[in-house]
Amino acid sequence: MTITTASRLAHTGEYYFSRKLRELAALNAAGANIISLGIGSPDLPPHPSVVAALAATAGQPTAHGYQSYQGTPALRQAIAGFYQRHYGVALDPASQVLPLLGSKEGLMHVGMTFLEAGDAVLIPNPGYPTYRAVAEICGAEVREYGLTAASGWLPDLDALAKSDLRGVKMMLVNYPHMPTGTPASPEFLRQLVGFARAHGIMLVHDNPYGFVLNETPPTSLLAIPGAQEVALELNSLSKSHNLAGWRVGMLVGRADWITEVLRFKSNMDSGMFLGIQQAAVTALALGADWFAELNATYRARRALVHELLASLGCAAAPGQTGLFIWAAVPPTYADGYALSDAVLAEARVFLTPGGIFGSNGNGYIRASLCQPESVLREALSRVSA
Repeated sequence: MTITTASRLAHTGEYYFSRKLRELAALNAAGANIISLGIGSPDLPPHPSVVAALAATAGQPTAHGYQSYQGTPALRQAIAGFYQRHYGVALDPASQVLPLLGSKEGLMHVGMTFLEAGDAVLIPNPGYPTYRAVAEICGAEVREYGLTAASGWLPDLDALAKSDLRGVKMMLVNYPHMPTGTPASPEFLRQLVGFARAHGIMLVHDNPYGFVLNETPPTSLLAIPGAQEVALELNSLSKSHNLAGWRVGMLVGRADWITEVLRFKSNMDSGMFLGIQQAAVTALALGADWFAELNATYRARRALVHELLASLGCAAAPGQTGLFIWAAVPPTYADGYALSDAVLAEARVFLTPGGIFGSNGNGYIRASLCQPESVLREALSRVSA
């Protein structure tokens, strides 16, 4: 008997890191001892108070049942409070906040709620591969907007406005940008909101990196006047609070759109474990000391990764934020794939080829900061040998 897969998966392959991590695991099982600077999975622990809140709630006999599809009122209030303190954004926790099992889940929920065949989606090149996958699975047409070093990794909104925007329902944006680490100024965000309003396009802003190595106060798109009429914003505790495996994210913004996403989401899961919700409430209340300590660690690691990339002849632009360093590949290599393969084979160090994020990333490499200094020093020693 032959069972075929659904046509919606025709253009969607297995996620790159799902395949690559399996390959690296096989190499390690054979004794290769690969140092991976690929995925951005924080290796640092959460704050002790966050772990304590999880343990305390898990010890309660009544804490293990199904939870609200909307999240607890305490968690929604904590998210709203976090947005008010850090971004200056006022949100109604009852109608403008939806906790998620990670922001990656939220991307699919938003896509399935609003996209269908006949719709078009603007996605960045380079950009997070999941953006394309979501659009394709939802049956929408993908239209790339190019980002380049020459444009400061920002879209040319004037050129986009002059292009054929018929059918475009949604634009996915991500600042600070992954993979390039580019922040966006409030002025650019104002222009972005104006573009969306002028053309009747929904903005979906993916904003998980604002607290990591950002020398300026983190910015929310929703802080821009008029944004709450045209935008939803995804955020996450994965990077900012070292909770990647706990799967805690949020969707905030326009209330009626949040309601529609909840209608879809409520059919897909049965709520988040209460212990994780209580721990997230504690995490969201952490102050500036938490971020200062986190960034001191990443700052020291960043210096080592810069040294490692320089030893390979790669050029990293200054001013990058987030958990990665994005660097141009020297002309001795055809592209980032060639450099990645060579370093893996010769030094047993894995760097992510920039081409997995789109064709505009072909001449680049990306290195993660999610390894201890001792491991980074060993990686530096290997590539410098």
